[in-house]
Amino acid sequence: MYLATASAFDVNGRRAAERLHASLRSRSKYTSTTVDTPCKPLVSEMMSGHPGLVPALDHERATLTILIGSNPVVSHGHLNAFPDPVTRLRALARQGELWVVDPRRTETARLATRHLAQRPGTDHALLAYLVRELLRDGADHGYLAEHATGVDELAAAVEPFDLETAASHTGLPAEDLTDLLGAVRRHGRVAAQTGTGTTMSAAANVTEWLTWALHVVTASYDRPGGMWFQPGFMKQLDRRDWQAAEATPGPGPSSRPDLPGRWGELPCAGLADEVDAGNLRALLVVGGNPVTSLPETGRLVKAFERLDVLAVADVVATDTTAFATHVLPCAGQLERADVPHYIDQFQPAVASQYTPAVFAPAAERKPMWWVFAALAERMGMSVLPSGTPADRCSDDDLIRVLADRSRASFEELRDAPTGLVADEAVFGWVEERVLPDGRWRLAPAPLVEQLASLGEPAPLVLVPRRQLRHLNSQLRDVAAPRGKLDPPEILIHPVDAAGAGVADGTRVVVASSSGELEGTARVDDSIRRGGVSVPHGFADPNVGMLTSGTLRTDPLTGMVLQSGVPITIRPATR
Repeated sequence: MYLATASAFDVNGRRAAERLHASLRSRSKYTSTTVDTPCKPLVSEMMSGHPGLVPALDHERATLTILIGSNPVVSHGHLNAFPDPVTRLRALARQGELWVVDPRRTETARLATRHLAQRPGTDHALLAYLVRELLRDGADHGYLAEHATGVDELAAAVEPFDLETAASHTGLPAEDLTDLLGAVRRHGRVAAQTGTGTTMSAAANVTEWLTWALHVVTASYDRPGGMWFQPGFMKQLDRRDWQAAEATPGPGPSSRPDLPGRWGELPCAGLADEVDAGNLRALLVVGGNPVTSLPETGRLVKAFERLDVLAVADVVATDTTAFATHVLPCAGQLERADVPHYIDQFQPAVASQYTPAVFAPAAERKPMWWVFAALAERMGMSVLPSGTPADRCSDDDLIRVLADRSRASFEELRDAPTGLVADEAVFGWVEERVLPDGRWRLAPAPLVEQLASLGEPAPLVLVPRRQLRHLNSQLRDVAAPRGKLDPPEILIHPVDAAGAGVADGTRVVVASSSGELEGTARVDDSIRRGGVSVPHGFADPNVGMLTSGTLRTDPLTGMVLQSGVPITIRPATR
């Protein structure tokens, strides 16, 4: 089973799908986590003992906000929701300073009080410099003495990243680095957030770790004015007792013992290998489009064609449904009731909202939960509470089970005229309930080793990008308000384009050691030299042609590297 982003927006459907998969006792569970963000649960687990912590910006009190490889104007946040992002970003800039670290002058960077355009793939060097200097002057050493272990080991790991080294790695002027350091010292606390610009790179784990370390050394985690940890309105993590985990990986796919298994799932990098080896013969795709999101597109399609069953459950036709043996048409967002359970911890407040169905499902569409419940019944199993038959159950029956375990009853959620807000932010519960002995583990050995192993980025690399009005591959063919589509242009800096003989508006070939794609060049100085940006989610051009599940995967998470991939560009011949 492949559970992707869209499935997280259908609580009953996702829960029924996962229960069916568990009932089948299959190890072959894949999710979108290992596509673009496994560094976040990995670092959370290594530093706190729990993989499910979600740091959230303290929008009301933060005076220094740093966004690293994140463009919330387009993405609306990455595991950290930014509803009405332009208004929120302007407010953050007004109440203090808003810094954006990104090799591209993004829509978000244009709203910042300061934009640093570093070399792609070098964010870790900037963060290591900040942590190094703060440990010398500016860290909250009293807090560290009470709430951290591994301070000396962290200091040793970042010691090589002095100002000269950080400037050389990042390509930033020294004064940019010292100005940012001065801002952190001036404000004392910091609220920093990473996005897919960093989480899909070779330095993803290290960058995330050093972002967490920056918060810990400044006593900015679990404190007002810094970052709070969203416990979830429904999940209520702040009211549970926790046992620390050791963050050790489990076995990966049988055909790819080099890939780790973590959190009860396998890396998507090994999915095609499992099909080729005959270990995977039936695949259920739930709310996803792997043809445009997984690596080595041509190989993946051939693997799909060899499957006995490729069943796709979705609300729209996708590039993947074209290869399906079975299409399971599911009720759309307005055709079912729902609550935000899987994105519960991504909200900007401890809040929830019940939304009723507006229309009855049309044509052959059924609620996703019903599809999987009915399938289970035909196999002599049940995935619904108390073994209720699918035809005797409703959306509300299933939501009630979750809601009654939350901060409000089902009736309170259902009858509220708007969403219910329990708290704007909650502080202190992670130190009290989650951290082993109330202390952060500042220097996990695998991350220290990975930092020491990182080399210089290639002269020209792939940089990811999302575009307005798209959600990954969904809505890419929907016109903007003025009737224009948002084309998947390939952004290239004028100097890089001139060196390759590429002109604005012409066709260009982007090639890696894994393959190549062709698209229309947009020559623009909004992207830094050395970066070429191809948007995600399109079948043409498809960035999966440039990535590899065998040549470029992260050893700690098995994630396919999609940012910082060495590439070349040349004019297309036709």
